[in-house]
Amino acid sequence: MDVQSLIDPSNSEIVIQVQAGEEEQDPEPLQKKNLSFPSGEDLPRCWLDANYRAA
Repeated sequence: MDVQSLIDPSNSEIVIQVQAGEEEQDPEPLQKKNLSFPSGEDLPRCWLDANYRAA
């Protein structure tokens, strides 16, 4: 629901809203680590880990 929350590495959770058929479901929190792109690729590490440059 909020792209800025998705790309902000300090947020480990985002709020999503699933659409089932013609009805939108209630917004619910989801851990970003459980998300991937439709292609199956994981989210970029810089979206998940604020210290990604340290490793």
